[in-house]
Amino acid sequence: MAILVTGGAGYIGSHTVAALLEKGEEVVIVDNLQQGHREALLGGKLYAGDLRDAAFMDTVFKENEIDAIIHFAANSLVGESMTNPAKYYHNNVYGTLCLLEKMNEYGVKKIVFSSTAATYGEPENVPILESDRTLPTNTYGETKLAMEKMMKWFDTAHGIKYVSLRYFNAAGAHAGGKIGEDHSPETHLIPIILQVALGQRAHISVFGDDYATEDGTCVRDYIHVSDLASAHVLAVEKLRAGADSNIYNLGNGTGFSVKQVIDIARKVTGHAIPAVIEPRRAGDPAALIASSERARAELGWKPSHDSLEEIIASAWNWHQNHPYGYSK
Repeated sequence: MAILVTGGAGYIGSHTVAALLEKGEEVVIVDNLQQGHREALLGGKLYAGDLRDAAFMDTVFKENEIDAIIHFAANSLVGESMTNPAKYYHNNVYGTLCLLEKMNEYGVKKIVFSSTAATYGEPENVPILESDRTLPTNTYGETKLAMEKMMKWFDTAHGIKYVSLRYFNAAGAHAGGKIGEDHSPETHLIPIILQVALGQRAHISVFGDDYATEDGTCVRDYIHVSDLASAHVLAVEKLRAGADSNIYNLGNGTGFSVKQVIDIARKVTGHAIPAVIEPRRAGDPAALIASSERARAELGWKPSHDSLEEIIASAWNWHQNHPYGYSK
């Protein structure tokens, strides 16, 4: 039986494909290659197409014995989601509806969903708990929450069991050095810092240094991408063992400030990495850290790469060898 990974040629998706292959799983990948890269796939069977294309998805399900799905395929830029909400509702929400309908049609009853802690909005608690209210402050988080709710009702009506994994910032690169992070445009802090070290940017902008945190800069979770991949694999195993649907946060438990990330990147790269303090961005909370106690207890998940220095070093190795991404 095969595991279908949607969006499997993307950053977290490709690392999850690698983790599944390492476990000897048969892997099928669906990706429209809007943001993904063929070069990021270390194996598996790729179908280049879109979840919203019913005939295309019929081919995928008819040609493979799929028993579980890991669903990454989605647009994920917060800023873009606010200026083009239609794109996010059509690709994220309608795309997921199309996938769930095909799952029901072909009798596939297990799905692991790549969600986001942006479903919570402004946090009630730090670290954030799964029981906290969900009140997204952007379209991206709203669509992910809608996707979770859709899965809940498909479970009620059709017995499709799901695990939703909510997390913030994936970082780092595969230990083998063959796959890493290549977004266009790049919006994530660590690769942008490393672009400065590579001489591709003059400086890193720090948006606000007067927050109520230890050093005045925003604090966030940074989780090694391979640790996130392992959580998705564990969630599939949990569903295969007959578990009921559930939601889990994934976090490092402490969080790192922007200044801490920059300082460690300077140490890892040996570059000065100039930083310029700029005005706060609207809507940036001071601290966003997700509690992962439930995932640790119920999935048996434990991050193996929780050192920020190790996370940045793995990313630096990738970016040095691929300074302009996969195919540039």
